[in-house]
Amino acid sequence: MPVFLDVHKVPFSESNLKELCMSPPDEFGVSHVNLFYNKDTNVCFCLLEGPDMDAIEKHHAKVNIKCEWITEVSLARPYKPPTTTTTAT
Repeated sequence: MPVFLDVHKVPFSESNLKELCMSPPDEFGVSHVNLFYNKDTNVCFCLLEGPDMDAIEKHHAKVNIKCEWITEVSLARPYKPPTTTTTAT
């Protein structure tokens, strides 16, 4: 699936950003590969996996985030989505 990089202001806390990285794909098919942020400048770079640019835009619009830019990128190292583990009770 294509990977996209975008930049925008950070409307969430650091703990929210960390949670987002572990979230399953949303209704647009978008999932977080990683997030890079600077608390001092309140800027976030999102590395997202999604079907297309439109899905990435909808993903941000859902939470009223306006990206300064979005671009499709290639990864030097393949992305491996996090695996979920369950424990038997």
